Formats: sequence, C-alpha cells, structure tokens
Amino acid sequence: MWIFVLFDLPTKTKKDKRKYTDFRRFLLKDGFIMMQFSVYARICKGDDSIETHKKRVKEHLPSRGNIRMISITDLQYSKMETLVGEKKEEEKLEKKQLLLF
Repeated sequence: MWIFVLFDLPTKTKKDKRKYTDFRRFLLKDGFIMMQFSVYARICKGDDSIETHKKRVKEHLPSRGNIRMISITDLQYSKMETLVGEKKEEEKLEKKQLLLF
C-alpha cells in the first residue's frame, strides 16, 4: 500500500517558511519521497503501517495551510501514468523495494 500527503502551506512570512520547511523535513525523515512539489508518497506494508504514518503526520501538522492524505493499493499505484518527463529515481527504487516484502 501507498500513502500520499499533498499539501499547500503558506510561505509569506519567515515563521510560515520555517513551518513549511519543518513539515517537509519531517516527511523526508519519516520515509516519504517527493514525487512533485508538495506531493509526497511512502510505501507501507499494510493498513497498520498506513495508520501509524497517518498518526505521525497528524502530530506534525502546521497550524495553517491545507494538507490531505490518501492511501492506495500497489495495484492502483502501478496504474499511475507519468505523462510528461520520467519517473524520479526514488520512485523506481521504491517499486523494486516493494518486491522484497
């Protein structure tokens, strides 16, 4: 399974920029990869792992902005199309890692 975090956070003030940076760093430390600007994804072993990471994201929410999470199955993820450009190296590696589970 995959969990996606999509967000739009304000960056007008220094305080807003710091909160944005802190949230982004948290996502990276928690194993998420950046698929696009403000779109991060992480592979999880199952529903329990999904719930664990949802809880962690909720614990690190900035006070302002718009954040959404969605989880999808590996089959749904495999049907995603990249229309312009190529998949990032991290995306390719994550799919190979999936085969190890």
